[in-house]
Amino acid sequence: MDCIFCKIAKGDMPAEKMVYEDDKVKAFYDIHPKAPVHILVIPKEHVASIAHLEENHADLIQKIIYTAKQIAKDQGLAGYRLVFNVGRNGGQVIDHLHLHLLGGWKGEQDRKVHV
Repeated sequence: MDCIFCKIAKGDMPAEKMVYEDDKVKAFYDIHPKAPVHILVIPKEHVASIAHLEENHADLIQKIIYTAKQIAKDQGLAGYRLVFNVGRNGGQVIDHLHLHLLGGWKGEQDRKVHV
């Protein structure tokens, strides 16, 4: 399999500024940010997308969301968005489940971003 996020998860490829890692997930800055803070949270296990989740992945999805919440707190984000893109028509570019954590906006600027 030639999955860039699997390579990052295994440590075979560096990620842009690592933010968090444990035995289940990694989090790092997106190389094409859509917000002042744009961090990706990925599972180390390969799951192609939300559409490919099985019942046995319930703990994994909980871990991804909880990790994003903790990172947002650590980053001092007063407000933020969590986004899962699903499939090409849903904007997903990499076929490996990942959660976008977006935030860090100041003032009233446009927060309508597509990730």
